[in-house]
Amino acid sequence: MKITLIYPAIGDYKDEACMEPLPLGALAGMTPPDVEIALYDDRLEPIPYDEPTDLVGISVQIYSAKRAYAISAEYRKRGVPVILGGMHVTLLPEEAAQHADAIFVSDAESLWRQVLEDARHGQLKPVYRGCPGIPQSDTFTRHDLYKGKKYLPISLVQFGRGCPFVCTFCATSAYFDHKHYYRQIDHVLAEIERQGRKTIFFVDDNIIGDFDAAKALFRELIPLKLHWVSQASINMTGDRELMDLMAQSGCLGHVVGFESIDQANLRLMQKNQNMLDGFTAYKPQLEILRDYGLQTWAALTVGHDCDTPESVERTLEFAMKNKFTFAAFNLLMPYPGTPLYQQLKDEKRLLYDGKWWLHDDYRFNHAAFIPKNMSPEQLTELTFWMRRTFNSPASIFYRVTDFKTNLRNPYRFGVYLVYNPLFRKETLKKQGIRLSR
Repeated sequence: MKITLIYPAIGDYKDEACMEPLPLGALAGMTPPDVEIALYDDRLEPIPYDEPTDLVGISVQIYSAKRAYAISAEYRKRGVPVILGGMHVTLLPEEAAQHADAIFVSDAESLWRQVLEDARHGQLKPVYRGCPGIPQSDTFTRHDLYKGKKYLPISLVQFGRGCPFVCTFCATSAYFDHKHYYRQIDHVLAEIERQGRKTIFFVDDNIIGDFDAAKALFRELIPLKLHWVSQASINMTGDRELMDLMAQSGCLGHVVGFESIDQANLRLMQKNQNMLDGFTAYKPQLEILRDYGLQTWAALTVGHDCDTPESVERTLEFAMKNKFTFAAFNLLMPYPGTPLYQQLKDEKRLLYDGKWWLHDDYRFNHAAFIPKNMSPEQLTELTFWMRRTFNSPASIFYRVTDFKTNLRNPYRFGVYLVYNPLFRKETLKKQGIRLSR
């Protein structure tokens, strides 16, 4: 038996800063050794639709859903069965079921082998329902399937999934029902040893979602002499033991969800972890991050109900003043299944018939709802202006001059120097692209 695993692109976008598609490598690791596996990454390479295969599995995220459905249609008209899975399928199973022979809802660990057995005997069920839980509890990612493809030289590993917080805009919170699951540490260490690289991206939604579990992991990472990054909430700075262990274990920095510098916005989105011990625009927390030399990728969203054109400008000033190594200025997006989506639907503020991810007129990084204090077009342009300005050559030159972070040592300077021009290029290329071909 042969299966083909596919990671769809966003429309016809060819990404020059691709990371390994961990969901497919993890799925391959759960597959019995007598099953042949082919992996194709639509972001990098053409898909050989006429290559013989017995089953196609496609990982679907919201931005790639339209492309995923088109890929599925190509295989199905050739008589090849297709199963769709991923976060988008879990949040919108009825929609996904219209575009496949089978769908997989929730995490795959519990039922993937059953899917393969059913496919082997021509008895694929329309729906398989797993359940959120510990990721890869007894399997390892097939990193060998990534070889020969042009991915960034960093290996993706997961320690945990989910997040305990209740942010209203977050699809992850909806998907995992505000719960956090994590692997046995010895299993994580074994996977790190198997993949061979010393630079790791822990793809956890919030690696410090459980402080005690995170501390236990960091203690075990210290002897490995790694360089690693992940995603973490800003409340990490309230535990100095956690921060000490994090730095000692080789952490370079995190994607940190600041989201807004306006306390009223934070209250609206229920981002309570950002307002512990009062709110002073993150000043004490940022000083702690800088004291530990962590290079921060600031995640900021604009378009909240208290945002105005003036507050958007202040948000950019905040990012520039703090000389963040990287920053993502994200349009607030109404993801289906989230409280934010339901609120905007109830208020009749959704655009593109409420299904922007499928609409022919929608373009990447454009507003998909009517903001309260500006037009959708103004929000789109302001957000792109923030990205252009922050990633301009002048900004890159200015932000490097932080001796506690970006110039702390040659390695960190190298990270800054290599990746900032690359992210500038990708940011400008992606703006306004179609979600289909």
